[in-house]
Amino acid sequence: MRRLFFGILLLALIGTGIGYELVFASNIKLEEKSKLIYIHTGWSFTQVKQMLQEKHIIEHAIGFELFSKYKKYDEAVLPGRYRVINGMSNAALVNMLLSGKQEQESISLHNIVFKGDLAGIVGSKMESDSAQVMSCLNNGPFLKQFGVNPTNVLVIFVPGTYKIYWTDSPEMFVTQMDTAYKRFWTKERREKALEAGLSPLQVTILASIVQAEQSRYMDEKPMIAGLYINRLRIGMPLQSDPTLVYARGDFSIERVREGDKEQDSPYNTYKRSGLPPGPINMPEPSSIDAVLNYDKSNYLYMVAEADGSGRHHFSSTLAEQNKYAAKYRQYLNKRGIER
Repeated sequence: MRRLFFGILLLALIGTGIGYELVFASNIKLEEKSKLIYIHTGWSFTQVKQMLQEKHIIEHAIGFELFSKYKKYDEAVLPGRYRVINGMSNAALVNMLLSGKQEQESISLHNIVFKGDLAGIVGSKMESDSAQVMSCLNNGPFLKQFGVNPTNVLVIFVPGTYKIYWTDSPEMFVTQMDTAYKRFWTKERREKALEAGLSPLQVTILASIVQAEQSRYMDEKPMIAGLYINRLRIGMPLQSDPTLVYARGDFSIERVREGDKEQDSPYNTYKRSGLPPGPINMPEPSSIDAVLNYDKSNYLYMVAEADGSGRHHFSSTLAEQNKYAAKYRQYLNKRGIER
């Protein structure tokens, strides 16, 4: 009866010409070609109409309300991120909102170190806030289905650009990332990990260290990966300075001191053998592939070249390492770098 009533009313108004103007003529007058609007979960029709008026999206609210009631949109408001187009009619606007056809968000995941960084980025693209995303990333029972835990959860996030809906839940997003992670780990990559004696999770953790050690010269990444794999195989501590920096959380440190090597942290690879419990960043695919295609060598040591280039000198003996390490210390002293 309700829809019939509004249908008869619409036909009557259309017969006068007024109804046509209210419903089918352009009612969206924007300064730009289009504009995004956000309708929150739980909003009533009144709140939607108020938002559209306050943001000057619609000119005539009567036509919007009339057609909404006829289409029963006022009883079925769908949350989402919608793009309205300049020149749209009330009918076109209501039909779009009633369809729930959202415009997706693009989310770029690169150069992420901590879960909090990830939660902030994701939270800014979703109706859920960063606290809700962080709660999901710390939900051990939920993460267990993906073979990860709150400490190493970053391993299932492969850097890249992804499409999500504003109304997606954090759990939906993590599930989507796990699907992308499984797609990334092809049969070939898994076989290479097995040949290296590592699981995909371990490869990613090692790749994060490799990336922290070298992000400028891609040709060094397989060499660094091979060095660390050599250490893992003989039970030698990785002794990676970036893991100490990560443990301290102070990324301004340019010079690791002996005292740093004494800190009590599961990420202190000077005091603890093997890999740390989780990645120290979200490694790029190039870093993961560098581990999978590591250089087979006798290298066990490396130190930055004493020229500020960012390259490293690799050694197979401690004597040679000590010689080049002394040169690097002299370089730091000369530049006055104490920390």
